[in-house]
Amino acid sequence: MQDLPSSAASQARAARLDAVIDAALGEERIVGTVVLVAEAGEIVYRRAGGHADREAGVPVAEDTIFRLSSVTKPMVAAAALALAETGELGLDDPVTRHLPHFRPKLADGSEPDITVRHLLSHTAGLIYAYGPASGVSGGLDQPGRGMAENLEKIAAQPLAFPPGSAWCYSVALDVLGGLMEKAAGKSLPQIVAERVTGPLGLADTEFVASKPARLATAYADGVPRPVRMGALQRVPHGDWLISFAPERAFDTSAFPSGGAGMVGSAGDFLRFLEAVRRGGAPILSPASTRLLSEDAVPELEIEDAGCGFSLGWSILRDPAAAGLPGAPGCWQWGGVYGHSWFVDPTAQLSVVAFTNTAVAGVGGAYPDAIRAAVYGAG
Repeated sequence: MQDLPSSAASQARAARLDAVIDAALGEERIVGTVVLVAEAGEIVYRRAGGHADREAGVPVAEDTIFRLSSVTKPMVAAAALALAETGELGLDDPVTRHLPHFRPKLADGSEPDITVRHLLSHTAGLIYAYGPASGVSGGLDQPGRGMAENLEKIAAQPLAFPPGSAWCYSVALDVLGGLMEKAAGKSLPQIVAERVTGPLGLADTEFVASKPARLATAYADGVPRPVRMGALQRVPHGDWLISFAPERAFDTSAFPSGGAGMVGSAGDFLRFLEAVRRGGAPILSPASTRLLSEDAVPELEIEDAGCGFSLGWSILRDPAAAGLPGAPGCWQWGGVYGHSWFVDPTAQLSVVAFTNTAVAGVGGAYPDAIRAAVYGAG
């Protein structure tokens, strides 16, 4: 994508975005950031600010690589839909067709069918908050943990609700990653490379970081400023206490987490979003793309007011109820290492805001202010 020539409107938007970024960096709420805005397929704003490594004085560059956490999920979801297009898996396949030993039960001891569609829509009855005693990894910690062991530990936990009856953000994409490996007879990194990152030319997006010099240092919220993450860093996020192990990004023995395991750049992810917004080529058909862009659970409430969920990310149902600028049908999500993004198909607008600060970059003042600045709201 090329830059669009400036206009009065784009200059005003750039000034608003610059002010938001300058304030967040100046107040040390975040350490470093890359923000990209594309309109009608052209980049109309780009900014890299702050530090990739504060202590070493390394500035963020536009091609800085970040630990993606849940920004991984959309690309794994797209790869799963690509496998469905070739018949290697079916969206209504029971999980046990590909993972015969994955049989979690409800509290009453019954064993309901979980489908691929349930996994993609986070309606499988799985959760994230299993607690330390479960031994479950959500893909951010426990370096060295293998896929089979993690699936076994997830399956040993009771389902929170009958599949399809409710929505809960969860380890479902980690289960899906293991299922995809069995269905395709390849590793998840191979599948994603062949179906998504390779066709789109996303050279910096992968499961094991191969360019350490460009990988941003991870920071955690702190007072008076964010702290450099240690080998194991626990960070509060709402009702969760999230465990991060930043060195997992280099661990070839850790299971490739379909929910949180990739690294990549803001530019790569913008290219992915734009491919989906434009109809899916060269990775997906228009029919599969609709599954990513339409609410898959219209009868269910998700954790965010005024929003639904597709087979890949949140869908804005009611901007007023959600308290978000943008048209109904906007797509949005983020990642707990410090990222947020949204796409407004009506306005042909795609916005990516990556940081290296967990969790200030994903929830709260900074991402909210970025979105408001894009629209000139508030």
